[in-house]
Amino acid sequence: MNWDIVEGNWKQFKGKVKTQWGKLSDDHLDVIAGKRDQLSGKLQESYGITKDEAEKQIKHFEDANKDFRPSNHS
Repeated sequence: MNWDIVEGNWKQFKGKVKTQWGKLSDDHLDVIAGKRDQLSGKLQESYGITKDEAEKQIKHFEDANKDFRPSNHS
């Protein structure tokens, strides 16, 4: 998964993130703004998990969404 594409299409993508990690608030999503490192930190903070566990969950999420193609509608 190309996180530059995710960052550039964050409005389209953040619904998938919210579905995967429901404890993340809209404020968290605004701070994350498509940045993988920010997502990792917010997962650790919100779920009380280790960095390794956060990375494992993000990797699983990446694998599940590897075919993501942004629509042409912004």
